[in-house]
Amino acid sequence: QMNYQPAILKARREAMRWHLLSAINVSRPVGIYTEALLPIIQSVYPDATHQEVRRELDYLEERELCKIHRDPMDRWFVDLTRFGIDYVEYTIDAQPGIARPFITQG
Repeated sequence: QMNYQPAILKARREAMRWHLLSAINVSRPVGIYTEALLPIIQSVYPDATHQEVRRELDYLEERELCKIHRDPMDRWFVDLTRFGIDYVEYTIDAQPGIARPFITQG
């Protein structure tokens, strides 16, 4: 990783979590492997790593927004929880630590 300021790293983590939730949501109801999530994240953050994606997914799992199925080959398969779906669909309030965009009435 580059030598970014703490505030920039915080913004990156929080935005990455939102991008991950959004991408996993698109994969519903099937779910998605982390290998497929990495290029999606790299379209926003070209220097993103697989480990970084896993770290943020682990955070989202701790927050009960997604569930991770880890197979014996250490591949991670990810799906949203009911709570995660409600979050990306804006039916529940914003959570700290995730940069969910505001919805404005058009």
